[in-house]
This record gives sequence, C-alpha cells and structure tokens, in this order.
Amino acid sequence: MKVAVAGTGYVGLVAGVCFAEKGHNVICVDVDEEKINKMKKGICPIYEQGLEELMKKNYEAGRVNYTTDYKIAYKDADFIFIGVGTPERPDGSANLDYVYNVAKQIADTVEKDCIVVLKSTVPIGTNDEIEKYIRENLKNKVKIDVASNPEFLAQGRAVKDTLEPSRIVIGTENEETKKKMLELYKDFDAPKLTTDRRSAEMVKYASNDFLALKISYINDIANLCEVVGANVEDVAKGMSFDSRIGDKFLHAGCGYGGSCFPKDTKALHYLASQGGYELKTVKAAIEVNKNQKLVLIKKARKKFETFKNLKVAVLGLAFKAGTDDLREAPSLDNISVLLDEGALIRAYDPIAVNNYKKIYPNQIEYMETPQEALKDADLCFIFTEWEQIKNVKPEEFKQLMKNAVIYDGRNIYSLEEMKNANVEYYSIGRPEIK
Repeated sequence: MKVAVAGTGYVGLVAGVCFAEKGHNVICVDVDEEKINKMKKGICPIYEQGLEELMKKNYEAGRVNYTTDYKIAYKDADFIFIGVGTPERPDGSANLDYVYNVAKQIADTVEKDCIVVLKSTVPIGTNDEIEKYIRENLKNKVKIDVASNPEFLAQGRAVKDTLEPSRIVIGTENEETKKKMLELYKDFDAPKLTTDRRSAEMVKYASNDFLALKISYINDIANLCEVVGANVEDVAKGMSFDSRIGDKFLHAGCGYGGSCFPKDTKALHYLASQGGYELKTVKAAIEVNKNQKLVLIKKARKKFETFKNLKVAVLGLAFKAGTDDLREAPSLDNISVLLDEGALIRAYDPIAVNNYKKIYPNQIEYMETPQEALKDADLCFIFTEWEQIKNVKPEEFKQLMKNAVIYDGRNIYSLEEMKNANVEYYSIGRPEIK
C-alpha cells in the first residue's frame, strides 16, 4: 500500500520506516530540506537505536523515500499519517497548529480516496474536527475518512515498540475504514483494539497519564521513606510481587521528562478543566514531578550554602538513557540553578551533548568521559542512568574528586558499595551514606 507520513520526528519517522520494513511503499514528508537531504544519505536526525540501519536498508530497497514536496506525497496515497508535533502551550493545552497545517495541505492536494490517520497525540475530539475541516476544504471530489491510531512507543526502544507493539489501537467511525486499517496492520503481530475515534484518543492519554501517575507515586513514597527511615527500593520490591501492581515504573528518581509524560499530563488536565472537571490524580502527578526535579539541589543545599565557584560534575544530560532528547530533562532545571549561582560545571553525556550545546554553548565544559568530568570536582550530580555512568566504579569517585560527595538522581549505586568506598552518597528514598 502507498503510505505518506507527515513529520519526521520520533512518531512520524519511526512509523514510516517501520511500515516500509513491513513491505509498504512509504514517503516521509518534512518542511526542513536540509533534514530531508541528510535522511536520503542515510543520516538519522534523531538518536534512536536501530533506526538508522532500517532507514538505510529500506531506502536502498526503494520502500521508503523522503521529500519536502507534500503535493507529490499526498496526491495518490492510500493512507496519509499525520505524525507532527503537538507541543505544549503556556496554559498546558496542546498546540494543534502543525496538525491543521498538514490537514490543509491534504485538503489542497489529495486526488484519490484515502484514509487520513492521526498518529500524533491529540486532545479527545480532534479526529472529528480534522475530518470535518478536510472535508469542508477539499479541492477535489474525493472521499476522505479520518482514523485515530495513537502510538505507544518509548524513546530509546521506539523501533522495537513499533515493529513488536504491545497493542495496536484503531479508532474509526465506519466499517470500511476499520477493515482497511486492519489490512494495513495485518503483518504486525499484536493485540488489535478497534473502537470509536474518541475512545482511541483517550486510550493514549489514559495510558501515558497512568504511567506518569505511577512514577510520581513512587517518588512521593520515596520522599516519605526518607522522612520515616525506610528504603524505597525494598518497598518497591515488596509492592512488585503483587501482580496487580507489577514491577514497571516503580524506580524512584529525580522526576520524569521527555516528549510525552509532561506534555500529556498537562494536556489532559487542561482538557478536563475546560469541561468543568478536575482530574485530581493527574494534577497531583504534575505537582509531584515538578517538585521532584529539584530534589537533588535541595539535598545539596543542606551541605553547601552556595554553589558559587564550586567545581560540579554532572553525569547525564538526556532525560533518560537511550535518547538524546532533552525535553523536560531534570538536568536542565538543576543546571540552570547551578549556573545562576556561579558553579563551574563539567558535564558528561554519551549522546546528548550536541543538543545541550544549543542551549549552553559556552557556559559548560563538556567532557569525553565520566572520569574527566569527575576530576577535582567538589560534588557530583547524576541525572541519567547511562551504562557508561553505571560503569564508573565507586572507588573512582574517591580517587578522582576533590571531595567525593555524590547526589544520585537515579539510584545507580548500591549503598553498601558506596559506603565501602568511603563516599558521601545521597540518593532518592534511601538512607544517606556519609
């Protein structure tokens, strides 16, 4: 089948390449000509495990191509996927400008009956509005149906999550569109839920917000563990034996980030408030996460009155391991505070440095290894659980740093190891090692 994909970010590019891998004829559209040219050369614009290899394989096989010319891409496609960004507005609502821009392009150019599929995360009711908008603005006499098909990929494992999904959710309003969508996905081995469009839209938000709730809950419990003298890792392990709870998303830390959880919790909370309903649980998750991002700074203030002129090692810049994404990364909140107070920062991240340099080109010294960042440091903050950071031995902190004082936002190290290495170690929800 002929598939056009609007947008070449995490959602659109991964979807397009994976459809090509399943044998479909795919063309990906983006407004950035430089980006398109790089992709034609096999250069992936985002860091995502396995994606660049699939891009090269399917481009060489002629199953995927890239263009800025949406007119060619959309005019005779069987399916047009919209996978553009829906960034957060200042009030927490989702910005749908990019979605509507694509909808207008589709209405102007499509020359045959086709199905427009919203892959982007959009507020409930958006599919209805987009279908109405396209139909009212069509330049040619064609039949357009809109389907909701939310993505459920995690950054760092997006290719696997797309080729081997936990589920495929398809929201349609007629039987014919449902059958065509199921035919498109026939070679994907996964449970398939077919429902109405609004329910499909809600599945996406409800899933992401539930996971955000779970993270914020265990972080809240971790903070209480510190007050009462309990160990959150033992608490989480005890909880995980209950099959109703499970062991996923029970790892306490310095807050969640990324492109989904922060934006989607705020968007659903905003949507509910517009309807006169308050989602109290989601509101609490947003508040807990906001406070959690600066929990390490608060811990450090108990020992350091000011960070002025202190040499600070920062290990990990991305919001999580396996990606170069900095959106809502806890490191950003903390480094902003440190720089404002005059700290001298040496930072290490194996992937995200180039993106960080766009924000802080000169204010931070970027190092090639964790060890270089640690040399002669007065204290160290850990924000990302990269393997390269996990591989730093406890005794190296003692050997390399001027003062081996560690604030670990990901609970990478065992308390016993750090105690044996004579390191002053502060983590999340666990007893302090001094």
